[in-house]
Amino acid sequence: MNRTARHTPQPGPIPLKRWPGVARDQSRSLTVLSTAPVDAGTERTWHFLDNLAELERSGLEPVGTILCVHGNPTWSYLWRDVVSAGATAGSRPWRVVAIDHLDMGYSERTGTDRSLEDRIHDLGDFTRALGLDENAGPEGVVTLSHDWGGLISQGWGAEHPGLHRGRIFTNTALHHPPEEKIPGALRLALHPAIHRRGTESTTTFLDVTLSLHRGEWDPQVKATFREPYRTAADRHGIANFVADIPLDPSHRAHPHMERIARAVAEDDLPCLVLWGPADPVFQQRYLDDILERNPSATLHRFDDSGHLVAEDQDIAPVMFTWLDEALLGQKPVIDHHRITREKDRRSSPLALQYRPMTTELDERRDDESLAVVDMGPAHKSAKPTSNGKHASAPLATIRRQLSWRELAESVDHTAEVLRDLGVQAGTRVNLLVPPGSRLTTLIYACLKIGAVIVIADTGLGIRGLTRALKGASPEFLIGIPQALLAAKTAGWPGRRVLAGTGHPSTLKFLGAEAGIESHQVSRAQPSTPWNAPQPDNVAAILYTSGSTGPAKGVAYTHRQLSAMRDAIQNTYNLTAGAGLVAGFAPFALLGPALGATSVTPDMDVTKPKTLTARALAQAVEAIRATVVFASPAALMNVVATKDDLGEREREAMKRVGRLLSAGAPITIPLLEDVATICPNAKLHTPYGMTECLPVTDINLDQIREAAADSDPENGVDGAGTGVCVGTPVYGARVAVVPLDEDGRATGNPTYTQNVTGEIIAAAPHSKDHYDRLWWTERASDTIPGWHRTGDVGHFDASGRLWVEGRMSHLLSTPTGILTPVAGETAAERITGVRRAAVVGVGPWGAQVPVVVVERDSAENPNGRVRIKDGPAPAALVRAVRSAVESETGVRVAAVLQVREHPTDIRHNSKIDRPRLATWAASVLSGGKVSKP
Repeated sequence: MNRTARHTPQPGPIPLKRWPGVARDQSRSLTVLSTAPVDAGTERTWHFLDNLAELERSGLEPVGTILCVHGNPTWSYLWRDVVSAGATAGSRPWRVVAIDHLDMGYSERTGTDRSLEDRIHDLGDFTRALGLDENAGPEGVVTLSHDWGGLISQGWGAEHPGLHRGRIFTNTALHHPPEEKIPGALRLALHPAIHRRGTESTTTFLDVTLSLHRGEWDPQVKATFREPYRTAADRHGIANFVADIPLDPSHRAHPHMERIARAVAEDDLPCLVLWGPADPVFQQRYLDDILERNPSATLHRFDDSGHLVAEDQDIAPVMFTWLDEALLGQKPVIDHHRITREKDRRSSPLALQYRPMTTELDERRDDESLAVVDMGPAHKSAKPTSNGKHASAPLATIRRQLSWRELAESVDHTAEVLRDLGVQAGTRVNLLVPPGSRLTTLIYACLKIGAVIVIADTGLGIRGLTRALKGASPEFLIGIPQALLAAKTAGWPGRRVLAGTGHPSTLKFLGAEAGIESHQVSRAQPSTPWNAPQPDNVAAILYTSGSTGPAKGVAYTHRQLSAMRDAIQNTYNLTAGAGLVAGFAPFALLGPALGATSVTPDMDVTKPKTLTARALAQAVEAIRATVVFASPAALMNVVATKDDLGEREREAMKRVGRLLSAGAPITIPLLEDVATICPNAKLHTPYGMTECLPVTDINLDQIREAAADSDPENGVDGAGTGVCVGTPVYGARVAVVPLDEDGRATGNPTYTQNVTGEIIAAAPHSKDHYDRLWWTERASDTIPGWHRTGDVGHFDASGRLWVEGRMSHLLSTPTGILTPVAGETAAERITGVRRAAVVGVGPWGAQVPVVVVERDSAENPNGRVRIKDGPAPAALVRAVRSAVESETGVRVAAVLQVREHPTDIRHNSKIDRPRLATWAASVLSGGKVSKP
């Protein structure tokens, strides 16, 4: 490409009109003498944003300088919030300088075709002319970059090693392997027939880039981004930037890219990465490369953001907090690659009793008794007898079963296969396999060799799984055929391996390189026993249900997984040899660690409502189980189908001595219905979350006792506001952080009765950290050693914990903060109401409570009366209003009804209240009534 002048330079004055979010004295210009090869010795006029004037007015001495380098086709306006926050966001002020590259923004249009090498010279010329090379502040310069600004800023950094003290990346790339294609959008922009027309003659490239913003544009802000690029001459720099993408080793920019990428890998500068994964340009491979070159980097993924992450999110608080901790030493930065919980282990002697998860399996490798059983499709229900009762039902189908010896041998063999395929300690392995013996084998094989298990529920759906898996970025993906086909279609990361056997043609079709059960180990493997992973190595990344936002990866160490097993074993007195039904996915991996024989019922564990009473009973019968794990949604369907049980199945259920249901609160009526199916069982409803499971426990008898204690007539007025979840399990501690008048948890942790606040939990089995979500982890760990659950609750006079809702579900009414669960519980006592949700409609501080009820399908057994979404019938409105007001004192503004509440995608139990609130507001404002 011709590098000579294309038109007369037009420096012109910097516009004096105000831009949204930019103070008038932040917009500055500077004349700089160029040393770039393309125009050495020429004076060029730069435009930049700078907060120095504000610092000087306030008498503040900056601790250092943040040098913000934009990419193509944005300009310094991208960093306006960071510029404005520099003086106040952190504990110490920073000078923030955001440049416009030459030929971009409001800097001079030089008429040249500037290369990567030129632009690195340009940036050096600018910092020298501005005086930053001599007076950047005690902490030197931290670069903040986006898009192709990443390479330019790091090229500058490589030439200023004593001045460059840290780097912050938003979506960018440091390197592109020549054997890989560049993203399709850039290939299209580089096509000879499109390049100039798409980037310079028209605004197409600019339009496409701005369309990548994930939020609602303020029209003035969008117009401001476009202002500097109104004419083709204004857009020459955009075309030049695209043309300078190093496609292959012959490109002029390629050697400089290689040099810069090596330099970044060789230094040890503090690094923060703020990433928007929904980016069609800078895809996961570029993030992986950045992390590989910066192994100690702090990463936060904004899962609902994309290419313009600095526009999608307010990144200033995140980066200035990181600067406080990483550069100024205000607080030690948590290293998520080597994180431990020393403070927990010092404070809780229970956590010191580490026993690896694989110990029980190793000790029982000569045991021929059953270890795991998979149930096949249940037989059709027997025909009813003449008296209308069911005859004795046939035995369930056992699809697969393994003894302890067979399981141990299978685990060892699978571990050998995994190591032969390249899985090592620390390798991330995503398992997309339904709960059962096959998944159990894979989990324990990974634990043996120290691989990190990544488990994301298929109930997240394709979009949710794609977000989760790209976030975890596993090196291997092991799955059933359906999962491998989805991975092939959706482009999920990881080398694909079939969980089973497959003909070579099948493997090729699935894009799999091997089948776990048919792969021939090609080289000698070390003999067992295996080299055990260290207790504080990360063992698993388990994804949350996604009911409170994008699913988060929760990292557990081997020590913490073992502590989870110990908490369950000691809380529920589960001894080796017990038989348990694993109808709740999070507990599916615990059977062998507990020494218990486990059976997976005939159901889709990702869809709890598929568990029927007959399937549960037949699973109990298959191993003579005494313990059942199931979710609330699963139990609802078990109760709904209990009439299908035959006499033999009813007898089998009498054997169950303990039933645990976690995932969401359960009402007393539902538990009492379950008790009719399991008449000899203690019915427990442990409270917890993916980050710490379980936290507390309570059984039906204790719930009844708590309900009686909460009756105002018994002198404990208000103690029962919410759902009682009992007392802490083995090894756990619970407290609350009181709410202020604005609904924020700002008080000191307390155990005082009847004080409502955010529930916090501490336990040896609490999570290690959120995976690649530094800002989220920091917010959840602001009280050292405690996890902030996001739930709201209080203690009663007996020290029992009551859950009143989520922090995000609080209502702010004219009379104060209102929690939703008490009103929901009152509404659910009304005949015909299956579930209820109390949501706030209106602005914060002036919200009114609205109850949205889900009608009981038993009201409409023959489908003669159709339940319509929208306003509830007058009689139901009166009943709900009366019940809620009499039990809570809250006046309900409106009662609406739906056929089915929108729920979370894993448990089908957690109601999506924000979605219901939006729907209710629309209905009450006269909008079209649609499905919520």
